Amino acid sequence: MTERIREFLRNRRAEGKDTEPCLVVDLEVVRENYYAFANALPDTRVFYAVKANPAHEVLSLLTQLGSCFDVASVAEAEMVLAAGATPDRISYGNTIKKERDIARAYELGIRLFAVDCTAEVEKIARAAPGSRVFCRFLHDCEGAEWPLSRKFGCEPEMAVEVLEHAHRLGLEPHGVSFHVGSQQRNVKSWDRALAAAAWIFRACAERGITLSMVNLGGGFPTKYLKEVPTVRTYGMSIFRALRKHFGNRIPETIIEPGRGMVGNAGVIETEVVLVAKKSANDEVRWVYLDIGKFGGLAETMDEAIRYPIRTPRDGGPVAPCVIAGPTCDSADVLYEKEPYQLPVSLEIGDKLLIEGTGAYTATYSSVAFNGFPPLKTYHI
Repeated sequence: MTERIREFLRNRRAEGKDTEPCLVVDLEVVRENYYAFANALPDTRVFYAVKANPAHEVLSLLTQLGSCFDVASVAEAEMVLAAGATPDRISYGNTIKKERDIARAYELGIRLFAVDCTAEVEKIARAAPGSRVFCRFLHDCEGAEWPLSRKFGCEPEMAVEVLEHAHRLGLEPHGVSFHVGSQQRNVKSWDRALAAAAWIFRACAERGITLSMVNLGGGFPTKYLKEVPTVRTYGMSIFRALRKHFGNRIPETIIEPGRGMVGNAGVIETEVVLVAKKSANDEVRWVYLDIGKFGGLAETMDEAIRYPIRTPRDGGPVAPCVIAGPTCDSADVLYEKEPYQLPVSLEIGDKLLIEGTGAYTATYSSVAFNGFPPLKTYHI
């Protein structure tokens, strides 16, 4: 929460515009975060993960600051280009692409693509000849609060085969990528992944293929209820791992911060719709908000991300609550396995502030499920 956001919300209430939940993102925080990443690993290029928050205001600011961009679709690539970035600053990092989308990206000037299997390599060879490719390999994501599944990546041994296949088809095997898991609070998590990356580099070299780039992925956390290490701490740990596994021949590196770039820049204001119990003897209250999983809080799935929640009644006695959204869907419950401690005096109509919501909120709220409108967003 910044003073700029507080003032914006005060003015919004005074004007009577606070009838629906909203997200407010302070662009000055985004600016500070970009410089923190750029300074933490000065020889590493920053590729902002557009999916975290694709707002034009965010993309325009980062373009001006010199950021590059990791995109998951042609639509995201077009958003980045519309914000003023050039195609050479774009990486098409999704390993699952329609061939016609690869062709469109190539037409737009993009020449850097992610792969994780030979079939994807063959699509790129046909639709984007001569392009650079990097192969994503699997990593177990131990220690991440939002671990990633096996949906993306292949075993390191297969990565070598994939890159050799790209070489045979006239593409440029540029390097490898991995992801340590979203909201990764263990600064040493990159060490084992970089050991695997170095092994792939050596295996490819034995086959006459020289790789030059390691995509260190994202995973850099934002602060929710738990403290997180500084970006500088991550930078030092990653550099030590690079020196350990690559010696003096450190490759070109890029990082893809998303949550870490914009997460702490945003606050959602929401209203208490109902406070109720399920029985007369129930000690746990149910607190229903006017925003839920389908309104932008999808990352509360399995209660993986626990957002800090501020109320106008903080400071008084608290009691456990189940927090749920407003829709007619039984899955729209945010916190139940581990009830949330909220003030006993909380009432219908109270305005709550959900902090750390600048990433993966508005972008998840794109369909008006149950007729509730998509999350209104302001960038200041």
